[in-house]
Amino acid sequence: MKVRNSLRSLKDQPGSQVVRRRGRTYVINKKNPRLKARQG
Repeated sequence: MKVRNSLRSLKDQPGSQVVRRRGRTYVINKKNPRLKARQG
């Protein structure tokens, strides 16, 4: 999982969705399970 300042480029990938858990913002991708990121 990458920790990024901005998730804007990652959320534009096909199949990715932005999820908020425990006050943090994550990007997960069902089509590409290796694409995971956390903001901050």
